[in-house]
Amino acid sequence: MHRHTHVLSWAKMDATTAHDVFRLRQQVFVVEQGDPYDDLDGRDTEPGTVHVVLRDDADEVVGVARVLDDGDEWRIGRVALAARARGRGLSGPLMTACLEVCEGRPVVLAAQTPLADWYATFGFEVCGPEFLDGSIPHLPMVRPLGAQP
Repeated sequence: MHRHTHVLSWAKMDATTAHDVFRLRQQVFVVEQGDPYDDLDGRDTEPGTVHVVLRDDADEVVGVARVLDDGDEWRIGRVALAARARGRGLSGPLMTACLEVCEGRPVVLAAQTPLADWYATFGFEVCGPEFLDGSIPHLPMVRPLGAQP
């Protein structure tokens, strides 16, 4: 499976891509993980938000993430891969594309607890106690300014 990564602001995202991004997030977080949550939280359309979209050779969206401009820091979230895309080495390029957007400030995220070690390979460090986001345990993590993977 080849990949094509697109980094898009909301203004540059067409309706079909937005639909496919929201559908993938719903499939992964709500259907697969059984955690209904308010995905449409208003942050997708903010001027500083960037969407990282991974497409396969058939031009289907197989990976997504969003980068939020939180002022003093960047926030990466809503990181998801389609089930058929997992185990193919695509999550690394997806995260790398996110980090390329995040210049000049620390980066934070809330990692699902089992994925904290994976995020650590990108320079993230646990910075607080575990908490529940919906019904899924998460750890707050930070990638300090200047951290290297």
